[in-house]
Amino acid sequence: MLSRVADSIYWLGRYLERAENYARFIDVNFNLMLDLPPDLKAQWEPLVYATGDQELYLQKYQNFDRKDVVYFLAFDTDNPNSIISSINFARENARVIRENLTKETWEKLNELYHFVQKMAEKKIWTKDDPRTFFDGVKNQILLLYGLADSTVARTEGWYFRQLGLFLERADKTSRIVDVKYHILLPSPNWVGTPLDFLHWTALLKSVTAFNTYKRLYGNIEPSKVVEFLLLNKYFPRSVFYCLREAENCLHKISGNSDTGYRNSAEKAIGELRSNIEFTDVSEIIGTGLHEYIDNLQMKINQVSIKIHSNFFQIKDNFSQQNSMQE
Repeated sequence: MLSRVADSIYWLGRYLERAENYARFIDVNFNLMLDLPPDLKAQWEPLVYATGDQELYLQKYQNFDRKDVVYFLAFDTDNPNSIISSINFARENARVIRENLTKETWEKLNELYHFVQKMAEKKIWTKDDPRTFFDGVKNQILLLYGLADSTVARTEGWYFRQLGLFLERADKTSRIVDVKYHILLPSPNWVGTPLDFLHWTALLKSVTAFNTYKRLYGNIEPSKVVEFLLLNKYFPRSVFYCLREAENCLHKISGNSDTGYRNSAEKAIGELRSNIEFTDVSEIIGTGLHEYIDNLQMKINQVSIKIHSNFFQIKDNFSQQNSMQE
């Protein structure tokens, strides 16, 4: 497979997953507003910090007003990671490799693109309840995943797309867990109270993990939530699960049927996966959750850089634009 084709397929997977994740946790924050005590305001600042785009946001806005945050994360084309930017980039990558996509995938992606453009024209972020937009984005991307799962042959292209998807999902799940670090309770005395419980519940719901967590663990406990979202071996949005699947994709691409590695990307992701696999949640809490996640995100970025150096060495202008969005 040509490196430019592999590059576009990889980033198609990352951009779609990024848009779906943004829609997911913005929607959850709207739902959280309904459960908060009437004397408390919903916090939108943590969402900006979770995406890592706080510097860009603060260059444009002074306060973390709901409408400003929703516009910035969903519709601001100056934000390269917003939903509209991610969908635009995904569609452009798909257009470049149109002949490598199924007809149904291209049509549904095009439909999603026009849906987002239409909602931007309607300034949906100014509405009192724009949740139907975020539901629409989530559902259409999940439909795209279903189409790909049912219609795409398991060749190199499939594994590059899955590789991008799982790396992006691992990164975003870690960032969603880190949201809790940025949420400020009115007082330390509120830790362990129903309000704290609401925040942890919202965290689980943001990755569609609440019901699965309750079946496995029962009561909401911070350490168990962290263990579930970072270390669980079976939940498809946990960081460990995503990294293990990404590692499997790399092995398929490299033709590596052994347990070792054939290139620096496989080595880096193998080391990271192994480190998480043999980490206990008490060690994470002892290190400091925020510090641990910061280090985790840096290592995920290093894996992505090594993937580029091993597989996407011949870069045209568009692939260079892709690599800048990490």
